[in-house]
Amino acid sequence: MDEVWRDIEQAAAALPIATTGWRVYQDGLPVCEHEGAIVADLAAGGSRNHRLVQQLMARGAMLMGTESPELLVEEYQLQKQLLAQSADGSSRTESERLAAAILKRRDRFIANRIDVTLKPGENGILFLGLVHNLEPCLPSDIRVVHPAGRVQPAGR
Repeated sequence: MDEVWRDIEQAAAALPIATTGWRVYQDGLPVCEHEGAIVADLAAGGSRNHRLVQQLMARGAMLMGTESPELLVEEYQLQKQLLAQSADGSSRTESERLAAAILKRRDRFIANRIDVTLKPGENGILFLGLVHNLEPCLPSDIRVVHPAGRVQPAGR
């Protein structure tokens, strides 16, 4: 994983970020009034991802709340339920279906958030976990580039 993060950090360092026209979107970062504080807390706690977001902000990128707080809470509650089910051995099929549906709703929300906030001529930087499938949700006028390559999940 260190190699993946090194590649991402190198790609981010090479971006021609100016003091305007760049927005950074972070998976799991709710739209609220405390986005900067959340990123700072997570970076201080050792999150390599959030330290990189801070570096991009220091270079001029504008931090954007990215996710619906309500959907994040809904997913958190469902994950707690899934953990309880795995502890007691009960069936997880319905909960897993619900988790997939929440993820799709999150993807649609994130795509809409980018569409609404990213102005013509601006550039967005999105840090997104591997379970997401956002590109089909984005409008066709948003061009997606993977400067660090498309990271694939580890398989068996």
